[in-house]
Amino acid sequence: MFNHTTLIIIVTVIVSLLAWQNKALFNRLIFYPPAVSQGQWYRFVSHGFIHADSMHLLFNMFTLYFFGRAIEGLYQPFLGGYGFVVFYLLAIIVAMIPSYLKNKNSASYLSLGASGGVSAVLFAFILLAPWETLYLFAVIPIPAIVFAIAYVAYSIYADKRGGSNINHMAHMWGGAFGVIATVALEPRVLPHFINALFSPVL
Repeated sequence: MFNHTTLIIIVTVIVSLLAWQNKALFNRLIFYPPAVSQGQWYRFVSHGFIHADSMHLLFNMFTLYFFGRAIEGLYQPFLGGYGFVVFYLLAIIVAMIPSYLKNKNSASYLSLGASGGVSAVLFAFILLAPWETLYLFAVIPIPAIVFAIAYVAYSIYADKRGGSNINHMAHMWGGAFGVIATVALEPRVLPHFINALFSPVL
């Protein structure tokens, strides 16, 4: 069956490739607060379908491929079968709202990438399987819940340090949205997570 995770990846790869070849398209899709304030609200979504370079795209799509397929079925019953797609798009939007409010008057602020949506997927997966082994840098084994704690701590630290175009807070807000939305849609996930958390399987 052709799943929605694969569909999102295909669309994202195509749009990113087209944007790399067309600077005007790239500039129309990237998140740019002054343009958003002038009514180009679509940038809240479009920025999530372009990436800075091939490694940025590969890392996000690699993560989405493995964890999206694992949790997609949880959202399938909602919104006529399109629950996962809506969940992913809303995560991209919600993850960018705090950055927009902070930088809405900045003409130098730019942001792009699917990290908000991918973080939501990753943290939703952690709710379902907190002790599942993830592989940091595809090499180092680490329990999912430990990764989540380190991920949040690093995002806060990196955001305060600055000096990078990476929107670390979008990672954190996307993850928070993933947790809240998943629990709201399926409240039984929360007691499952708590039970699993205190029953580690390493």
